[in-house]
Amino acid sequence: MPEVIPPESVQKFEIQKIYVKDISFETPGSPEVFTKNWNPKTDIHIHSENMKLDEHVFEVCMTVQVTVTQEKTTAYLVEIKQAGVFLLKNFNQEERSRLLGSHCPSILFPFAREVVSDLVLKGGFPQLLLNPVNFESLYQQHVRALEEQTTKPGQTRH
Repeated sequence: MPEVIPPESVQKFEIQKIYVKDISFETPGSPEVFTKNWNPKTDIHIHSENMKLDEHVFEVCMTVQVTVTQEKTTAYLVEIKQAGVFLLKNFNQEERSRLLGSHCPSILFPFAREVVSDLVLKGGFPQLLLNPVNFESLYQQHVRALEEQTTKPGQTRH
């Protein structure tokens, strides 16, 4: 006879809300930047953090910062904090950390990408499409870095 799992112990993951928490677009080099040949340098930084709101409810907030320079002049800066509220029930600590550090940012990123693209176009600049990001790989790098910080010299971790 198959094992019956009580409903209160079933793992549950839900997106409860996705929203823009903060947004900024600046064009400090305008209007002069529009009079030059467009050959920009783009610098992109992505960071996410999470906060426990309730026993099983978490907010994940991804910050995407884009700085585009043209001939040493800042053409534009975009910063967006794309956030979401997620329900994570009956996951162990490792599973919950992976969901919050990898899966949730993967869900939020397409929303942030769309907002960045729209802002850049509305600012009068050529379309900017952010490339896909492997959040699982970034999460693994973060976990390894934390493990290295907690391992003292001459000590091995198993």
